[in-house]
Amino acid sequence: MSESLSALHQELAGVVLVDRSLDEVLTEIVQIARRGLPGSDASSITLIRDERAYTAAYDGQLAMDADELQYDRGYGPCLDAGRSGEVFIVADMRSEERWPDYARSGAEVGVRSSLSMPLPFQGATIGALNNYAGRPEAFGDGDVMAAEEVAAFVAIAVANAEASARANDDVANMRRAMVSRAVIEQAKGILMERYKTTPEQAFTLLTHASQRSNVKLRDVADELTTTGVLRGS
Repeated sequence: MSESLSALHQELAGVVLVDRSLDEVLTEIVQIARRGLPGSDASSITLIRDERAYTAAYDGQLAMDADELQYDRGYGPCLDAGRSGEVFIVADMRSEERWPDYARSGAEVGVRSSLSMPLPFQGATIGALNNYAGRPEAFGDGDVMAAEEVAAFVAIAVANAEASARANDDVANMRRAMVSRAVIEQAKGILMERYKTTPEQAFTLLTHASQRSNVKLRDVADELTTTGVLRGS
């Protein structure tokens, strides 16, 4: 393993994933990518969600400009890498024939060569790590190896963020459920006292009021505890 690749590993290992937004983490990673790929003048991370591609983080305006040219067209090396899972190297934009229209526009904004590495995620790809240079043939085998390492770490960061989001959603849903249950129990208590009913009968009154008014049970209970009025009664 080369010294530069070892240094890249050390930098990636130092990225903190916990209690940070995904945008913040990806911005740090893309900065590491730009430093870690000798040929890169600018780097970016494209994520594809529901067929929509966007730049989640970038370091260097050249990367953003090149990304936007591809998004406008709906094709290009970064999009095709993200969709197909293949690595695409453009040695010289001025002679590139796979995406001639994009290549001409890319050369006009200063891109001469690029390396697009897919982001692996649970057996699929979710986007690409994009690297751009202002000179032709800027990317070699060392850059490809470094880009593979960074892309794998991006996938880990995305997976961590999604797991955290799911956990937060679960906690929020649990809290909402607890609040709803507390309100409903309070409303039942009011009806039991008011009409001298059993808990089951009080709950039936609430559900009937909810059904008649087409209002959620929790909202009917909340209204009763707040105003003393049972909707529809």
